[in-house]
Amino acid sequence: MTWYETLDEKIQQYLPDLPVEREAPLSRHTSFRIGGPARRMAFPQSREQLVLLMGFAEECGIEPLIMGNGTNLLIDDEGLDTLVIQTSDRMNEVRQISDLELEADAGVSLARLALFAMQQGLSGLEFAHGIPGSLGGGVCMNAGAYGGEMKQVVSEVEVLCPDGIHRFSGEEMAFSYRHSLASDQKMVILSARLTLQEGEAASIRAKMEELMALRKKSQPLEYPSAGSTFKRPEGNFAGTLIEQTGLKGRTEGGAQVSEKHAGFIINRGGATCHDVETLIHEVQDAVYQSNGIHLEPEVKIVH
Repeated sequence: MTWYETLDEKIQQYLPDLPVEREAPLSRHTSFRIGGPARRMAFPQSREQLVLLMGFAEECGIEPLIMGNGTNLLIDDEGLDTLVIQTSDRMNEVRQISDLELEADAGVSLARLALFAMQQGLSGLEFAHGIPGSLGGGVCMNAGAYGGEMKQVVSEVEVLCPDGIHRFSGEEMAFSYRHSLASDQKMVILSARLTLQEGEAASIRAKMEELMALRKKSQPLEYPSAGSTFKRPEGNFAGTLIEQTGLKGRTEGGAQVSEKHAGFIINRGGATCHDVETLIHEVQDAVYQSNGIHLEPEVKIVH
């Protein structure tokens, strides 16, 4: 019996109401609109279901891929012979637990979380309004923009580890640039608690609109992408370094180094994972040859 037939039996027995897709095209679930089929894709409705699913995957001998909105993923054209667990579809509740604190499930989008905070008159998440990812991914990679980052607001994180569920403080999560404790260890983020500041809804909204206008002006939001393709090298900017090599506008198949912002590789239509990876390597080589700087991808490439 294959691993997925065993998994199907376990789900049917213990989680009969769990939505599951077979051979699910991942191009429908990633912001790049790239990716072949997942052998199985599940949409847990609670952390309890997610915990059970992780246990089933371990018993079946597979390493599942956990995804939220799929905004930072480049997935193989051949697809993935594993279980993909998507949290953003149903694990997305937000709760206000005190005057200045929110608690939210890992699957809630950062945009929705920022709007919820604004509606409660809470400031501190304005920077996150235009970030397309989910809270789980945002915490894992310490997402940030325009001088703000998750490190500034996350006070506690609930995670599933191989030995059970644990809670870590913001300090214990060891946040740094596009990195956290969860980046290196086998952890699945279940929820997070955020501590914000009192503010005025109108001014918070105005700040979010200002940052969104800046984003639209400078980033190629009209095309599918995974956001910034490369991490910012210390003391420099990836987009500037790439532009200096003359690769701005360079195409490979349906992929292109954006003409609007060279730090973005976009899908102009029909781009494959191979197209994007080819451009990534070409950009890395060119920047290293001209500046001696190795650009590290910010996008997570999954084969």
